[in-house]
Amino acid sequence: MYILLIIVGILAGIFGGLIGTGGCSIMLPILTFVIYHGDPTMLPVAIGTTLVAVVFTTISGAIGHLKIKNLDIQTTIDLSVGGIPGVILGSIVFSYLVETGQLFTLSFLLGLVFIWPSIRMIKEGIIKQQQRHPQLSNIPRNRYYKAIFGFIIGIATGIAGLGGGYALVPGLIYLFDAPVYLAMGTSLAAMIPLATIGGVIKIYNGVVDLYAAVSLGVGTTIGAQIGARIIKRFKPHVLKLIFGIYFLYVSLKYILLFFGIHI
Repeated sequence: MYILLIIVGILAGIFGGLIGTGGCSIMLPILTFVIYHGDPTMLPVAIGTTLVAVVFTTISGAIGHLKIKNLDIQTTIDLSVGGIPGVILGSIVFSYLVETGQLFTLSFLLGLVFIWPSIRMIKEGIIKQQQRHPQLSNIPRNRYYKAIFGFIIGIATGIAGLGGGYALVPGLIYLFDAPVYLAMGTSLAAMIPLATIGGVIKIYNGVVDLYAAVSLGVGTTIGAQIGARIIKRFKPHVLKLIFGIYFLYVSLKYILLFFGIHI
C-alpha cells in the first residue's frame, strides 16, 4: 500500500505544484474513497493524514516557486499572521465534530468547501478571462484584508485538513487580483505554517496514519518540484478548467456521502 501512496503522492505533487494547492485536493479524496473505501469512520484519519503529508509538499513546492520568483513574500507573511490563529480555532471545531460523532457533517462540510473554487475555475477556464494585472511581481490590496482572509482559510484548514490551497489560489486570484502563477507559489508558501500547526494538532489528537503521511509526503516532495518546473508550459485557463471539473466531482462525492450515496 505504501508504494501506491508514494505514487499517489508524486501525482498529487505534480498537480498540486501546477495549481498551487499542495496536492491535498488530490490526496484526500483518494485516501477517503480508494484507500479507506468511503468508510466515514476513517474520514478523520484521511483528513489528518493528508494535512501532515501536505507539510512536505508545501515546503518543496514553495522552494521550487521561490527559485523561479513565483512568490510574494509579504503576502505570505500577511496570510500566515491571520491563518495561524484560524487553523487553531478550526482544529478545535474539528475535534468537537469527531468527539461528538458528527462524521457525516464533516463529509458535508468538505463537499461545500470544494464547490466555490470548482465553479469559479470552470467559469474562468471556459471564458478564458484575462487578468487585469498579469505581470505584477507582488499581490495588491490591503495587508489587513489579507490577514483576515488568511484567518478564514486557517479555520477551513483546521476543519477540512486541505491545507487551504483549494481556496487560497482562487481567493488570491479573484479577491486580490493576483496573477495566476504568483497566486500558486504564494499559496504554497502560506500553507506551510497552517499545515504544520494543523498537522501537529491532529497527530496529538491521534487521527494521523504517520506511515501513510510520510509515504505521501515523500511522493509529493518529488512531484511538487516537477510541477513547479513545468507550470509555465500550461495555459492558466486550461489548468482552471481541468481542476475545476475535478473539484466539482470531488464536491459531489463528499456531499452525497453525507446522504449515504457513493458515486
